Amino acid sequence: MTTFLLIRHATNDFVKTGKLAGWTAGVHLNEEGQTQAAALGERLAKVPLHALYASPLERTIETAQAIQKHHPHLTIQVHEGIGEVRYGDWEGKPIAELTQRKMWQVIQEYPTRAYFPNGETMRAAQARVVDALEVLAHAHPSQTVAVVFHADLIKMALAHYLGMHLDNFQRIVVSPASLSVVTLGHSRPFIVTMNDTAHLQG
Repeated sequence: MTTFLLIRHATNDFVKTGKLAGWTAGVHLNEEGQTQAAALGERLAKVPLHALYASPLERTIETAQAIQKHHPHLTIQVHEGIGEVRYGDWEGKPIAELTQRKMWQVIQEYPTRAYFPNGETMRAAQARVVDALEVLAHAHPSQTVAVVFHADLIKMALAHYLGMHLDNFQRIVVSPASLSVVTLGHSRPFIVTMNDTAHLQG
């Protein structure tokens, strides 16, 4: 059985721009995010991790580095399959503008029918991240694996393993630097915890 620690990256300042970050380069953790990541690293310091994966973006890699600090034997393995949703033409656009588009409402209510111009569909994004986790499960049997990536993709993965329809995935909350635990064995998956932020409460 593989135990996955599904970790959302910590806070950054790009959200203050009011724009959709997506794959925008140069989005780093801010001071609060660095504090969150350090607390997360301390939380996982004594967890016997066997592998550490991160999305290719700076904010996920920097969060993973805070974990690696306590597990110097691990190399951060960058994985495209857990990269952010491909927002296409929407990337970098003001969210206030995007909310006026018809597709925004579709994304909120019927994500199975949603797509991003010159990007990917929500269905494809969910399939991509689930496929990536299944491959990692085969690569790490009976191991504990930390995976640092993005809120929507974590929610999509949790929805899949809960047997929840993708149209309802926005009901799941995944906070910055939060921890969700999923175990994958030879049969049914188990959701051990979701959106655990106990390390941020101090």
